[in-house]
Amino acid sequence: MRKRVISDVQQAGASPHGDWLNLEDLAEVEISSEDAAHPIESALVPGGGSGWRAAVSGKQTIRLLFAQPQTLRRIWLSFVETSVQRTQEYVLRCSADGGQSFRDIVRQQWNFSPDGATSQSEDHRVELAAVNILELIITPDIGEQAAFASLAQLRIA
Repeated sequence: MRKRVISDVQQAGASPHGDWLNLEDLAEVEISSEDAAHPIESALVPGGGSGWRAAVSGKQTIRLLFAQPQTLRRIWLSFVETSVQRTQEYVLRCSADGGQSFRDIVRQQWNFSPDGATSQSEDHRVELAAVNILELIITPDIGEQAAFASLAQLRIA
Protein backbone atom coordinates (compact mmCIF):
# COMPACT_ATOMS: atom_id res chain seq x y z
CA MET A 1 0.00 0.00 0.00
CA ARG A 2 1.27 3.42 -0.89
CA LYS A 3 0.64 6.19 1.59
CA ARG A 4 1.26 9.92 1.70
CA VAL A 5 0.57 12.43 4.48
CA ILE A 6 -0.93 15.67 3.19
CA SER A 7 -1.44 19.02 4.80
CA ASP A 8 -3.79 21.90 4.02
CA VAL A 9 -1.18 24.39 5.20
CA GLN A 10 1.95 24.86 3.15
CA GLN A 11 5.15 25.31 5.13
CA ALA A 12 6.21 28.93 5.44
CA GLY A 13 8.83 29.82 2.88
CA ALA A 14 8.39 26.62 0.89
CA SER A 15 8.02 27.39 -2.79
CA PRO A 16 5.14 25.71 -4.59
CA HIS A 17 5.84 23.56 -7.62
CA GLY A 18 5.64 25.29 -10.95
CA ASP A 19 7.23 25.99 -14.28
CA TRP A 20 9.00 29.09 -13.00
CA LEU A 21 10.82 31.54 -15.23
CA ASN A 22 14.60 31.65 -14.90
CA LEU A 23 14.85 35.27 -13.76
CA GLU A 24 18.65 35.20 -13.78
CA ASP A 25 18.60 34.82 -17.56
CA LEU A 26 15.45 36.77 -18.43
CA ALA A 27 15.48 39.88 -16.27
CA GLU A 28 17.57 42.71 -14.92
CA VAL A 29 16.69 43.76 -11.37
CA GLU A 30 16.46 47.27 -9.94
CA ILE A 31 16.10 47.66 -6.17
CA SER A 32 15.78 50.71 -3.99
CA SER A 33 17.89 49.23 -1.19
CA GLU A 34 19.67 46.00 -0.29
CA ASP A 35 21.21 44.57 2.88
CA ALA A 36 24.54 43.05 1.80
CA ALA A 37 23.82 39.94 3.91
CA HIS A 38 20.42 39.46 2.20
CA PRO A 39 20.81 40.22 -1.53
CA ILE A 40 17.88 40.15 -3.96
CA GLU A 41 19.22 36.97 -5.58
CA SER A 42 18.33 35.16 -2.35
CA ALA A 43 14.64 35.78 -3.06
CA LEU A 44 14.64 35.35 -6.84
CA VAL A 45 16.82 32.28 -7.38
CA PRO A 46 15.60 28.91 -6.06
CA GLY A 47 17.87 27.71 -3.27
CA GLY A 48 19.44 31.17 -3.18
CA GLY A 49 19.40 31.70 0.57
CA SER A 50 17.41 33.47 3.25
CA GLY A 51 15.66 36.03 1.04
CA TRP A 52 16.06 39.74 0.39
CA ARG A 53 16.07 42.48 3.01
CA ALA A 54 16.27 46.25 2.61
CA ALA A 55 19.25 48.13 4.02
CA VAL A 56 17.09 51.06 5.12
CA SER A 57 13.62 51.25 6.65
CA GLY A 58 10.54 52.41 4.80
CA LYS A 59 8.92 51.81 1.42
CA GLN A 60 10.99 49.76 -1.04
CA THR A 61 10.74 48.88 -4.73
CA ILE A 62 11.86 45.75 -6.54
CA ARG A 63 11.61 46.09 -10.32
CA LEU A 64 12.17 43.27 -12.83
CA LEU A 65 13.06 44.51 -16.32
CA PHE A 66 12.57 41.79 -18.92
CA ALA A 67 14.84 41.87 -21.99
CA GLN A 68 12.01 40.33 -24.03
CA PRO A 69 8.30 40.88 -23.23
CA GLN A 70 6.87 38.03 -21.17
CA THR A 71 3.45 36.47 -20.79
CA LEU A 72 2.84 35.99 -17.07
CA ARG A 73 0.31 33.53 -15.68
CA ARG A 74 1.38 33.17 -12.08
CA ILE A 75 3.16 35.31 -9.49
CA TRP A 76 4.02 33.68 -6.17
CA LEU A 77 5.25 35.74 -3.22
CA SER A 78 6.41 34.68 0.23
CA PHE A 79 7.10 37.02 3.14
CA VAL A 80 8.38 36.07 6.62
CA GLU A 81 8.50 38.29 9.71
CA THR A 82 9.18 36.64 13.06
CA SER A 83 10.32 39.52 15.26
CA VAL A 84 8.21 42.67 14.73
CA GLN A 85 4.46 43.21 14.84
CA ARG A 86 3.49 45.29 11.82
CA THR A 87 0.97 45.73 9.02
CA GLN A 88 2.63 45.40 5.64
CA GLU A 89 1.19 46.47 2.32
CA TYR A 90 2.47 45.45 -1.07
CA VAL A 91 1.51 46.47 -4.57
CA LEU A 92 2.30 44.41 -7.65
CA ARG A 93 2.10 46.24 -10.94
CA CYS A 94 3.25 45.78 -14.50
CA SER A 95 4.06 47.73 -17.61
CA ALA A 96 3.95 46.68 -21.25
CA ASP A 97 5.34 49.97 -22.60
CA GLY A 98 8.73 50.21 -20.92
CA GLY A 99 7.47 52.04 -17.83
CA GLN A 100 5.49 54.81 -19.53
CA SER A 101 2.38 53.50 -17.76
CA PHE A 102 1.71 50.87 -15.10
CA ARG A 103 -1.28 48.69 -14.33
CA ASP A 104 -1.95 47.52 -10.77
CA ILE A 105 -2.26 43.75 -10.47
CA VAL A 106 -2.94 43.53 -6.74
CA ARG A 107 -2.69 45.63 -3.58
CA GLN A 108 -2.76 43.70 -0.35
CA GLN A 109 -2.17 44.17 3.39
CA TRP A 110 -1.08 41.60 5.94
CA ASN A 111 -0.67 41.75 9.73
CA PHE A 112 2.48 40.10 11.04
CA SER A 113 2.72 39.13 14.70
CA PRO A 114 5.62 37.27 16.38
CA ASP A 115 3.05 35.41 18.52
CA GLY A 116 0.76 34.55 15.62
CA ALA A 117 1.04 35.12 11.88
CA THR A 118 4.73 35.13 10.96
CA SER A 119 4.47 34.32 7.27
CA GLN A 120 2.41 35.28 4.24
CA SER A 121 2.39 33.42 0.92
CA GLU A 122 0.30 34.60 -2.01
CA ASP A 123 -0.26 32.77 -5.28
CA HIS A 124 -1.66 35.21 -7.84
CA ARG A 125 -3.07 33.64 -11.02
CA VAL A 126 -2.93 36.25 -13.77
CA GLU A 127 -3.17 36.62 -17.54
CA LEU A 128 -0.69 39.36 -18.47
CA ALA A 129 0.68 39.65 -22.00
CA ALA A 130 3.78 41.46 -23.28
CA VAL A 131 5.04 42.46 -19.81
CA ASN A 132 8.43 44.11 -19.90
CA ILE A 133 8.44 45.47 -16.32
CA LEU A 134 7.09 43.84 -13.18
CA GLU A 135 7.27 45.98 -10.07
CA LEU A 136 6.76 45.06 -6.41
CA ILE A 137 6.39 47.97 -3.99
CA ILE A 138 6.55 47.01 -0.30
CA THR A 139 5.50 49.32 2.52
CA PRO A 140 6.78 47.30 5.49
CA ASP A 141 4.59 49.07 8.05
CA ILE A 142 1.66 51.26 7.09
CA GLY A 143 1.72 52.52 10.71
CA GLU A 144 4.91 54.44 9.77
CA GLN A 145 7.17 52.57 12.20
CA ALA A 146 10.79 52.19 11.16
CA ALA A 147 10.35 48.67 9.77
CA PHE A 148 12.53 46.98 7.17
CA ALA A 149 11.02 45.45 4.06
CA SER A 150 11.89 41.86 3.23
CA LEU A 151 10.92 39.21 0.70
CA ALA A 152 11.55 35.51 1.29
CA GLN A 153 10.73 34.38 -2.27
CA LEU A 154 9.35 35.61 -5.57
CA ARG A 155 8.56 33.16 -8.37
CA ILE A 156 7.00 33.95 -11.74
CA ALA A 157 5.55 31.67 -14.39
